[in-house]
Formats: sequence, structure tokens, C-alpha cells
Amino acid sequence: MAKQPDKEALYDNLSLELRRGALVLAVLSQLRQEEYGYSLKQNLDARGMSINEGTLYPLLRRLEKQGLLSSDWRVIDDARPRRYYQISPVGEMMLSNLTQEWHNLVQTMDRLLLAKGG
Repeated sequence: MAKQPDKEALYDNLSLELRRGALVLAVLSQLRQEEYGYSLKQNLDARGMSINEGTLYPLLRRLEKQGLLSSDWRVIDDARPRRYYQISPVGEMMLSNLTQEWHNLVQTMDRLLLAKGG
């Protein structure tokens, strides 16, 4: 007989899976003005979308590789070099499309979750 999964661990895994898809949209939405990784993390945290650095930095590199972000290294005020990211024109178009898709999905999920027996 298969062992029943721990309900808390199961919830954590499913919740993480649900959030994972929203992270791309969240990151793109915050990079209309350039930011370096840590400031982006703080910005997202302050708005309720906590993300750990082990998730954020690989995501930034992947979005840049896909052409959705551009970046460059800078030294400001003799501080250590920081990589600044900004949404690219392709990223802007994708953000617009994904935002519309998000709104459609929210409407659909509202209908499903609020339906009789839902």
C-alpha cells in the first residue's frame, strides 16, 4: 500500500507549483525600469511576491537568454559591479500578452471555483 504524503508537504509543493508560473509575469512586470537582482528581490518581497535568490538569478538568466530581458554590468559609487536588468522590447510584448492571458485565466478560475459544487 502506498504511503500517504504529508499533507503540509503536499500543500507546500502544490502551492510552489502554482506560484512558479506566476514568477515570470511578476519579474517582467517589475523590470520596466532597470534594477539589479537584489533590488528586484526586495521590490518583489515588498509587494508580497517573495522569491529566494536561488530561484531569481537563474530565472533572470533564462529570461535574458530568451530575449525577454537585457542586462549590463555597472559599477556605481565605487561599489562592487552589479548586473542591471531591464525588460526588452520583445519582453514588453510578451508581458502584454501574458498579462492578458493572466486576466483570462483569473476569470476562468473564478468561474470554476465559484461554480455550483466548486
